[in-house]
Amino acid sequence: MAHRFHPTLLREYDIRGVVGRTLGEADGYAVGRSFGTIVRRMGVRRAGGSRVAVGYDGRLSSPALEQAVVQGLQDSGTDVVRIGLGPTPMLYYAEAAFDVDGGVQITGSHNPADHNGFKLVFQHQAFFGADIANLGSMAAAGDWSDGGSGNRGQVETVAVMDRYVARLVQGFDGAAWRIGWDAGNGAAGPVVDKLVKLLPGEHHVLFTQIDGHFPHHHPDPTVEANLADLKALVRAKKLDFGVAFDGDGDRIGVVDGKGRVIWGDQLLGIFAELVLKDRPNATIVADVKASQALFDRIAALGGRALMWKTGHSLIKSKMKEIAAPLGGEMTGHIFLADDYYGFDDGLYAAVRLIRGLTRLGRSVTALRDEMPNMANTPELRFPVADSRKFAVVEEVRARLQALGANVDETDGLRVVTPDGWWLLRASNTQDALVARAEAKDEEGLARLVAQIDAHLADSGVIRISRADS
Repeated sequence: MAHRFHPTLLREYDIRGVVGRTLGEADGYAVGRSFGTIVRRMGVRRAGGSRVAVGYDGRLSSPALEQAVVQGLQDSGTDVVRIGLGPTPMLYYAEAAFDVDGGVQITGSHNPADHNGFKLVFQHQAFFGADIANLGSMAAAGDWSDGGSGNRGQVETVAVMDRYVARLVQGFDGAAWRIGWDAGNGAAGPVVDKLVKLLPGEHHVLFTQIDGHFPHHHPDPTVEANLADLKALVRAKKLDFGVAFDGDGDRIGVVDGKGRVIWGDQLLGIFAELVLKDRPNATIVADVKASQALFDRIAALGGRALMWKTGHSLIKSKMKEIAAPLGGEMTGHIFLADDYYGFDDGLYAAVRLIRGLTRLGRSVTALRDEMPNMANTPELRFPVADSRKFAVVEEVRARLQALGANVDETDGLRVVTPDGWWLLRASNTQDALVARAEAKDEEGLARLVAQIDAHLADSGVIRISRADS
């Protein structure tokens, strides 16, 4: 019964692959069987046995993978609470609010339609890194619990979406705004349809019907081209702002009334102003790709900024470790732990933005007008073999050290120069290197990008794409 995962499947902060090539139903079964065994062996003891919540997104392959995970959990002797089709934060909510020991979401997140995978949480903590590696080792050894003689796990189905939506609007104190919502045919769509009925104001929705073919645009709001429909809606209807979500609803994208994108780190700056009003001197966590303008803004507001490693699981874990009330990533993962659970929830971030605008007394457009105009790149991705990408970063690090450069190594290499800064790190989710640069003007930015290109060329890597992740 041993099972070996494809070597690219087990990532740093989740499990993901290409359906039919690196990912199949046997992998789903192995994830369920291994995770159920971990839950049972980690000292989880309750009168009714161990229980795990399972949800899935709207991809065509998700129902079959969900069934495989459920079977694996049952065969480990673990009871299953099936919450059905919905966004990843709905699964996170179920794990936080229900009497369960962990959760599994079948999701391909923002990746192409033929991709899928699994996000896991255990006892209200992110399950990543060494946890995922251990899961893989257990599967490879067939080191699985059989649940004991005749002790196969039981399954119950629980409708959670209405409870989740009610939690999103709990304590709502926002004013009426005119808002556009783009679900991109992803798993957030049905939640958006329910949510807008409970909010004041005028709401216009796009693509809320779940469709795993993603016929209108790819559900990734970090790629500006994917926001074209939302921008057009905001302009045509003269709305105050618009929000968009990725395929599984844990990330948010925002455009203002002029159609300008509010990137994740800029959005985090807005939330920082709100959170620091109630929690002066609090520490706010941002990933290494975030703008220097964000770190400066947090300091100016009286907060303490902590630069941390990229990755939703890594940010969540660091926030719990230091009891930070807020964290976020440039890619639109926003983590609010002041009066919410601390997991990344694009839908809750949208509700909190509405509430926050009311409290600040300023529109999204006005807040965008106040932000400094920095010259920066999106994420630059360089295809590099998985076996080579970390070595390239080490080669660049050695050259920078020899030059006496100012380098922060929190996650990869963030190099500070008189022009600004540039970043190079190995992706934890793709066979690629990731880079970004920021300066105060376009001339400085060009010099920073030239430095990146030169260092990569010295290691035999040529940039062929500027596509956002």
